[in-house]
Amino acid sequence: MAADTGAATVVAVAILGAVVALAVAVVGVLGASVLAQQAANAADASALAAADALSGAIAGEPCVVAGRLASRNGATVVTCSVDGPTALISVVVEGGPLSATATARAGPPGWAG
Repeated sequence: MAADTGAATVVAVAILGAVVALAVAVVGVLGASVLAQQAANAADASALAAADALSGAIAGEPCVVAGRLASRNGATVVTCSVDGPTALISVVVEGGPLSATATARAGPPGWAG
């Protein structure tokens, strides 16, 4: 009977360690998901702003306007290309050791380029 003394403590510590490891993994995945959504939102907004600048709805150079809006959303424009009335913007969002990249296109529907 004396050999079993403390066995439950070892099992409890092992279970607690597994729960903590799982929690850390879930927090990492959730953090990456939030960054990905933030990057997608910033890319969409930046592409729309660039397309507005192309159409003359707002003043400014399309890529400059896109960069300004991306920085307001916590992102940095990686690429900005203009093809006729459409804008294609790629942004990156940095969050600690993680980063997320997203691309968005805005312009009139059906533009073949």
